[in-house]
Amino acid sequence: MSPVLPHITLETGPEPKHSIIWLHGLGADGEDFVPIAGEIALPVAVRYLFPHAPMRPVTINGGYVMRAWYDILTGAASAGIADNIARMEDAEGIRASREEVERLIAQERQRGIAAKNIILAGFSQGGAVALYTGLRHKEKLGGILALSTYLPLAKTLPSEADPSNRDTPIFMAHGQFDPVIPYAFGRASAEELLQQEYELEWRGYDMPHSVCPEEVEDIEEWLRSRLAT
Repeated sequence: MSPVLPHITLETGPEPKHSIIWLHGLGADGEDFVPIAGEIALPVAVRYLFPHAPMRPVTINGGYVMRAWYDILTGAASAGIADNIARMEDAEGIRASREEVERLIAQERQRGIAAKNIILAGFSQGGAVALYTGLRHKEKLGGILALSTYLPLAKTLPSEADPSNRDTPIFMAHGQFDPVIPYAFGRASAEELLQQEYELEWRGYDMPHSVCPEEVEDIEEWLRSRLAT
């Protein structure tokens, strides 16, 4: 197996039987969500993995090299942000990042963590990759946590989705004043998944492209319910 991405590991107790793989957003790194994990109290020992996305040029940022799970391409000037994201998706980059996350999952499986005890989480770009990977994974996972994000390559999902994760719980949350990924775009992604009969819980918050204390409390509640099963 190819080496896994560099990542931060945080274990909340001895001999954890559950893992949460948490993917950061564009331009950030694995450190981004370590503090939030420290605010979440869970009923069992958990191993958090916070991988660092590869460095790559990002078109929408003038080709500047930064940590990114995939490229963000520019679209027509008259198109909205959501239109640009949906029409100009970096399919190759998204699929490559899925392979990276699959290697992290495989690492945890080799450590003795059952697939049903692995949760994929992510913010923004990281949330998109978590959704893309989790819904196509070949074993049933414990859940998918997707924050301030959207469903990438949505048209390919019906043909690529794996039945193993048809009823895997999904938590999607979004800021109502998000200027990066508009709230309506995130909500439309959730509606698409609900129409396809996925088990999804949606939350909206009075915030921009960020995380707020109320959201962290709801994440904790959702994770506790997943880890109690």
